[in-house]
Order: sequence, then C-alpha cells, then structure tokens
Amino acid sequence: ATNTSTPSPFLGQSSCSGNTPSILKRRRDQFCGSEEAESQWPEEWAEPPQTQPAPAHSLALRRTEEEEEEELEETAQEKKLRLAKVYLEQLRQQEEEKAEAREFEEDQVAGRLKEDVLEQRGRLQKSVAKEIQAPDPADIRILRGHQLSITCLVVTPDDLAIFSAAKDCTIIKWSVESGRKLHVIPRAKKGTEGQPPGHSTHVLCMAISSDGKYLASGDRSKLILIWEAQSCQHLYTFTGHRDAVSGLAFRRGTHQLYSTSHDRSVKVWNVAENSYVETLFGHQDAVAALDALSRECCVTAGGRDGTVRVWKIPEESQLVFYGHQGSIDSIQLINEEHMVSGADDGSVALWGLSKKRPLALQREAHGLRGEPGLEQPFWVSSVAALLNTDLVATGSHNNSVRLWQCGEGFRQLDLLYDIPLVSGRWMLRGAGPGLSGISPSCRLGRWWRIKEARNSVCIIPLRRAPRPPAAGS
Repeated sequence: ATNTSTPSPFLGQSSCSGNTPSILKRRRDQFCGSEEAESQWPEEWAEPPQTQPAPAHSLALRRTEEEEEEELEETAQEKKLRLAKVYLEQLRQQEEEKAEAREFEEDQVAGRLKEDVLEQRGRLQKSVAKEIQAPDPADIRILRGHQLSITCLVVTPDDLAIFSAAKDCTIIKWSVESGRKLHVIPRAKKGTEGQPPGHSTHVLCMAISSDGKYLASGDRSKLILIWEAQSCQHLYTFTGHRDAVSGLAFRRGTHQLYSTSHDRSVKVWNVAENSYVETLFGHQDAVAALDALSRECCVTAGGRDGTVRVWKIPEESQLVFYGHQGSIDSIQLINEEHMVSGADDGSVALWGLSKKRPLALQREAHGLRGEPGLEQPFWVSSVAALLNTDLVATGSHNNSVRLWQCGEGFRQLDLLYDIPLVSGRWMLRGAGPGLSGISPSCRLGRWWRIKEARNSVCIIPLRRAPRPPAAGS
C-alpha cells in the first residue's frame, strides 16, 4: 500500500502513522520555551505549551528520589557512620530531656525543703487574708453540750476533732465532720474516792501536742491533768503551781509543756517522762495567757502588770514588752518572729520579737459602748492567728468576732469581716475551719453577763474565694 500521509514541513520526509505522535512530541519539546519555535508552530497544531512550576508533590517525590540515589551511591561504611550520627543525636536529645526533668524535680524538692525550713524558723509568710471569703452565717454549725461558759478550745493536728472545756468542769471531744460528741470527761466530785479522774473546778486552759498524742488541761485548783488524746484516758497529774493554772502550750515537735499561773510563774514540764523541769519568775501580777511554737521559748500575757514577755528557756532570761494601757488578757504567736495580743482597753497589738513596742496598735478594735460622753471600749477577750499567715481573729462581748489582715511587715491591721456572734472566744490555730466558743461571761471572771448568749461551740468555715479563670481558657 502507498503512504498517503502529508509530508512534515520540519522533517523533510514522510512519517508513518504509527510513530508520528512520538516524533511530534520530541519536536515540541525542542521548541518549548523558544519564541522562534513558538512562531513556527503550524496553526492546525495545538498551541505551544506554557512553562509552569512543578507541583509540590512532584518536588517532594524528586527529593525522595535524590535521597534514595544518594543512599544507593554511599558505601556500607558511610551508611554505618550516618546511622551512628543519627543514633548519637537521639541519645543527646534524650539526655537533655532527662536533665531538664531532673532539674525541674530538684527545683521542686529544693523549694519544698526551703519552705519547711522557713516555716520551722517562723519566716514563711503566706498571704491568705485577701483570699478568704466572708463567712456565711448559714454555714456556721453550732455544737451544744456544756452547761456553763466555755473557757478554751483546741483542735487536733489532723483537724478531725475538737476539745472544748468549760466552767462546768467538763471536757468534751467533738467530731468536726459530724458534730457529734466523741467523748465526755465528766466533772470530778471533791472528796469522793474511786471516781474517774477529772476536774472539780473551772477548766481554764488546754493544749494538745503537735503529734496529737497528749492533751493537757489546767484548772482553778492548781492542777494540770495529762490525758491520752485519742482515748481521753487520764495518764497523770502535775502539781506545783500555787494558784489557778491560766495558760498551757506544747512546744511544737516535742512533748515539752509550758504552763503559767496566777502565781506569776512559768513552769516547764516533760510530759513523755512525767517530770518537772524548771520554774521561771518575772511577772508582777497574775499571768493571763501563754503560747509557744517550735523554738525553746514561750510568750506570756501578764494581765494587770501590763507587759508581754518572751521567755528564753535555755538562757533562763526574758524580754519585756510594753504597749497596752490595760490588762493584757490574751496572746498568740503568728509565727516565730511575730505575735498578737488583746487587752481590756479594747486594743489589739502586733509585735515583733526584736522590738519592745508594738509594730501596730489597733485601738477600739471592737468599738465603744455606753452613754455619749461616757463611752468605754469593748474588751478584747481573745485573739487568734492562722499560723504563718497574715490572718488574725479577735473576739469580744459586742456580739461579734472580727477577722483582720496584717499589713506588710506587720505594721498595720486592717478589718476584713465582722462575723455576728453573741460573744465568743476564738480559736484559729489550725488550717481548717475557725472555731469560736460562745459564752455569756468572760473566761477568767464574771465582769459582765450576756443573757442571750448560749454556751456553744461554733464551727465557722473559712473558704478561699474562687480564682478567676485564666485568660483564653
């Protein structure tokens, strides 16, 4: 058969129908990108191709092919070297991550140890007062069981139980969670043999050891009774004071007990060994209250002698502080360096152990009473502090308990909340809820009587305000 195809103007010879497309493809590739070539394209053919960038997946495929070619070209020794470098780089990254994790853990441990040391030295100060919400009166729980005025309260270190004592000579152990009585130590009758041990006169003070093992209670009959706190079993009795025992405190972390009395002395006892240690003298009148923390020292409120004293037990020495104008009836340590006291002149004072004058003095802390022109301040009958924080509480017979914030450097005292309660003796040493003992008369006497007050223990929840959500959350 004769070939009837049209001769190609570019080839100068006829092309078979079988290979024409391949020849045209090669010729188009030669002319691609050339202006001269584009001008020579026959009109009946398709338009000359446009130059376009290669797609991304094509570039990735090309790179993969190049890497594969390089791997094919490298020798076995070069491949081992390359893999070894990759492995070493992975090990280096893993070691860096482990080092960062160890450093983070060490920083956390170091931070906790530092906080523990500062807390033991009394220099760890936490600002919590501004975070406390105003207590809701509806949340206050009331426990009733005493027949006469409540004089003192202590809470166990685990915040699970409360001990309350009163002028009815009884001690009651309460459950914080349920509010039920766990145990009652009844009044002991004088001159009756074979009866269970107990107090036969007003119980004025109590203290519990930091491990929760021992409970100590003191009364008007000059006695200090030691109890097993868990079972409320009597262990032994300390005698030696010549007047009513008005203050007790355990040294934190030990079983060393400090006591003070209306006989103006301070005594030191070793409860674990059932032994007396020593007696210190210095006050000029009946001592009203005592407190202690971890250091081998204690602080006392001197009542009508108008002094606050710091007793250094090993040196058998004392520091004397002046500031109130009336009888100083209550005192408590905020930390190892600062304390708060209250007096019957209506003032509340913040002290630093290195200054013999108050750092801050809040006069008329609970307001005034009486006819115009004859006003007298309400007595501050009790003070309390949340340990190692800036939160302080005071109680009086003006039907309220007040919460205060200590300013920077303990040089200011700002009122936070006024909690309506009919009289009250406040206890705020633990980290749990605040406790208040409601009674119609004062702990150490009966200079007034509030008829509407009922003898009870109030559990006041102290809650922190919820933190605002973080931005973008």
